[in-house]
Amino acid sequence: MTTTVHRVVIVEDDSQFRESFQEVIHSTDCWEVAGCHVRAESAMDEIPKDPPDAVIVDIQLPGLSGIELVRHLKPLCPETQFLMVTVFEDADLVFEALAAGASGYVLKRDVHARLLDSLNDVLTGGAPMSSAIARKVVQHFRQPVPAQVEEPKEEFHLTQRETEALDLLVKGYFYKEIASELGIRIDTVAFHLGNIYRKLHVRTRSEAILKYMGRSAGS
Repeated sequence: MTTTVHRVVIVEDDSQFRESFQEVIHSTDCWEVAGCHVRAESAMDEIPKDPPDAVIVDIQLPGLSGIELVRHLKPLCPETQFLMVTVFEDADLVFEALAAGASGYVLKRDVHARLLDSLNDVLTGGAPMSSAIARKVVQHFRQPVPAQVEEPKEEFHLTQRETEALDLLVKGYFYKEIASELGIRIDTVAFHLGNIYRKLHVRTRSEAILKYMGRSAGS
């Protein structure tokens, strides 16, 4: 049986991290490195010519940032999934990256443990986050907000199981981890999340997380 090989491009200016990413990717037969860039500007020119399945993007790059790169490339390469890697545990950067079109956000210290799972997850509709990042995001939305005039809250009408699946997605769980936690199949997880996207009127997991967390913060 032939194994499908997915192509990934790396955009990272630190040579040690770049080599570490390559080492992890070369450890599997499912992925191959289709190119490397040390600056956003060169990636911006080359990636649209032959869009890969995924791009690993460092947030902090010389010149244009990784977030600016994703914001530019996502409309040009809508099928390509962008996985952000960084040393920063910053909730604001997470939101900005997701809003730009990123599919996941992984700390560099977690690369060896989570990079391959994260790449596989974004291809199947997941939104992987390092657990430390997920905690930062949750803490951000638990902060008290100033009192304001009450506005009608949007009701999503999610089922209990859909709410459970979405809560786990927000916490950074992978599809297979959600399936294990809820005792269901991975394709059932995908089915529930498809219903969630429809009810939230979103098209991507990033949009679903941002919209649901914004709603939860005001609940």
